[in-house]
Amino acid sequence: QVQLVESGGGLVQAGDSLVLSCAASGRGLSIYNMGWFRQAPGKERDFVASISTSDRTYYANSVKGRFTISRDNAKNTVYLQMNNLKPEDTAVYYCAADEADFYSDYGLDQTRYDSWGQGTQVTVSS
Repeated sequence: QVQLVESGGGLVQAGDSLVLSCAASGRGLSIYNMGWFRQAPGKERDFVASISTSDRTYYANSVKGRFTISRDNAKNTVYLQMNNLKPEDTAVYYCAADEADFYSDYGLDQTRYDSWGQGTQVTVSS
């Protein structure tokens, strides 16, 4: 398995931007499809974005046009660029990795992921 560590969270104001990073160790990132998920207080963990091994991306409707997922396999890191942040984006953000067929569900299903990070808190004030 691969080990994942998220970073880059923090407290920002509405309209600001943040870049989250997910650093992988243990195995090369290039063989994994990657996903970002988030969990707001009192709510279930939800899909945010995913990226395949061939850089195909997929986004939740709530973040489409504002968030961008990308990967740098040479640095073993996946990023989530978040622009025009809104208070409803407040959550703990998790990255996850899996080796299953990306096109079976475009990475939406949490149960497909084998490895998870510990999460990083993003708080957006109004």
